[in-house]
Amino acid sequence: MERKQGFFSALKEEVVRGLSPARSRAKSPARSGSPMSGLLRRKKQHQVANPEMFVARSGSMRFLGETLTPLIEGPDPDGGEVGDSKRVGLGQWMKGQLSRTPSVASSAYKRSDLRLLLGVLGAPLAPVHVSTNDPLPHLSIKDTPIETSSAQYILQQYTAASGGQKLQNSIRNAYAMGKVKMLACEIESATKVVKSRNATRDAETGGFVLWQMNPDMWYVELAVGGSKVHAGCNGKIVWRHTPWLGAHTAKGPVRPLRRALQGLDPRTTASLFADARCIGEKKVNGEDCFILKLCADPQTLKARSEGPAEIIRHVLFGYFSQKTGLLVYLEDSHLTRIQSNGGDAVYWDTTINSFLEDYRPVEGVMVAHSGHSVVNLFRFGDMAMSHTRTRMEEAWTIEEVAFNVPGLSIDCFIPPADLRSGSFSEACELPQHERAKSAVAVAAHRAKVAALEKAHVSNIDNMVWKMEV
Repeated sequence: MERKQGFFSALKEEVVRGLSPARSRAKSPARSGSPMSGLLRRKKQHQVANPEMFVARSGSMRFLGETLTPLIEGPDPDGGEVGDSKRVGLGQWMKGQLSRTPSVASSAYKRSDLRLLLGVLGAPLAPVHVSTNDPLPHLSIKDTPIETSSAQYILQQYTAASGGQKLQNSIRNAYAMGKVKMLACEIESATKVVKSRNATRDAETGGFVLWQMNPDMWYVELAVGGSKVHAGCNGKIVWRHTPWLGAHTAKGPVRPLRRALQGLDPRTTASLFADARCIGEKKVNGEDCFILKLCADPQTLKARSEGPAEIIRHVLFGYFSQKTGLLVYLEDSHLTRIQSNGGDAVYWDTTINSFLEDYRPVEGVMVAHSGHSVVNLFRFGDMAMSHTRTRMEEAWTIEEVAFNVPGLSIDCFIPPADLRSGSFSEACELPQHERAKSAVAVAAHRAKVAALEKAHVSNIDNMVWKMEV
């Protein structure tokens, strides 16, 4: 049977043909495809001039020859099926490499679970801003707390184990593609516990593509269960698009994608933990590890908050193996407080615990080729009997990785043309009933701000109201 072509091979053929990513981008300002669609578009009957051309990457070498279909946006916001057969999403062009399950549109509760899964696990961000251009701090013992100097030493060992600083500094951009499997496995309330009885049947499968480019640019597309989430950063703003919320900018400073920290980008990981403290040791899966703790500062937390939704804390723990020096476990915890109008405050405590496994070298850089995350979403606060706890899981494998991709340009990281001027906070990805409360409170908050602006300029005849949608 003829072997099917890999995604990266399609990109390589475009480069061989001498096409730049910007040349084939959609002409319309409100393009319906993703920012990467121009880079992926190909002519159907084109013959390869040099069939021996291939690219060294993680996984096997695949030769050129199969056409790909351009990307478009995901399903309708109401979860309906896409009727036109010409509308193809991320999962289709990864056909042959990604396993997929039938659409969840026929089941309302499964659609709700899928939205929660993609909202929490689709494109979470790191706690703080970090730039890959910032050099790592030099190891200093004099006048430095032992917790800080220990963390600096651990990061130096991690950088060396990951391939070395010189090699990592030579990387201008990176690409990764993988498979994911997500499952909302347990929902607990004060009166009952609902568990998934058949994890194999209930799990949602799909895949993702991640692009990165210096300085501080990234783009990710993730398609699971018939829905697609894509997010990106052009170095100045972070944005996200989901079928149910549309495209919005993210609150707060520019931050790296958490998925890149899961064994894919050692340079950004080391830079992120540059201000961390070593707080002790612990065994993870029988392996002794050093623990580095990083906390978001109050200014960052305030910038990420909006109206009634307040980010109280966001802490990231990194567990570095004492044997290999590599990052093997990430523990991410953040607490959000939502104050509804005339009601009690509700708290959401979200923890994401990720195990990074199967490290293998790719062009000299150690990359984790598999792993899994366990998420606990705990709601409490308004009434003693109204707490809920939701447990979700994600498992992933990395199929292809490549560095210094030729032809990749900053045009591939341009935000969508229909990006709204208003921003979203982490509260937007909470379950639907909570999002409704938060949305009402946010609207009331913005109305008060607009009223104050009106009072401030009441002496102006031609007053313009400022409204955010």
